[in-house]
Amino acid sequence: MTAFIEVQGAEVTFQTRKGPFQALQSIALQIHKGEFVTLIGHSGCGKSTLLNLIAGLLQATQGVLLCDNREISAPGPERAVVFQNHSLLPWLTCFDNVYLAVERVFAATETKAQLKARTAAALELVGMTHATHKRPQEISGGMKQRVGIARALAMEPKVLLMDEPFGALDALTRAKLQDELLKIVARTQSTVVMVTHDVDEAVLLSDRIVMMTNGPSATIGEILPVTLARPRDRVALAEDPTYVHARKAVIEFLYTRHAHVEKVAA
Repeated sequence: MTAFIEVQGAEVTFQTRKGPFQALQSIALQIHKGEFVTLIGHSGCGKSTLLNLIAGLLQATQGVLLCDNREISAPGPERAVVFQNHSLLPWLTCFDNVYLAVERVFAATETKAQLKARTAAALELVGMTHATHKRPQEISGGMKQRVGIARALAMEPKVLLMDEPFGALDALTRAKLQDELLKIVARTQSTVVMVTHDVDEAVLLSDRIVMMTNGPSATIGEILPVTLARPRDRVALAEDPTYVHARKAVIEFLYTRHAHVEKVAA
């Protein structure tokens, strides 16, 4: 099976006042089309750096990254990013925040009516039709993240990249959005790469969990397949032996084999 995203021997070294700092070394990773992969590890292990490489927001010091057999050298509409901070423009309505992204990608090939329909469909997909005319300051944090996800999905990206998108939310909102994301990905068949600190989130959402070693010179320590059938129900999974085994394997990697002074949410 041909990899849809391929990272070949990627390394990242930053130049600092104290000299070179190697953030990542020898990263080799293949992600298949329609796969949901999470990157997990302690703070400073290079999870976001690796995600930024795939997004094209950062260039590797060494190595090559490919998406659909094309080299990743810059950001592109086929790779949409959702950050922990929703990054919505406060002076625009929810509709206009999504429309702005849609217009940039499809203005040359679609009419205004088609662009508006695409925007409305994306907001409906994340359950935010009721907030079409509201501005970001008029809605909750969870709703802002929904709009951020709608904006990303409206571009019809080949790859959805998510950097701790639920990290700033309360536990109940986080759980609700995780469940919504499972449904959205099932419908869109998106390829997703997501950074998280949360073990339960990783196991619930992933097809594979990429566990990173501690930095500096962080690399991939282990890749764990999550063989749970889809669709997934968090209540039913709580006592599922496969779920429990996967959760234990990640915790054992993070706390025992790669212990760190900082705690990881579990």
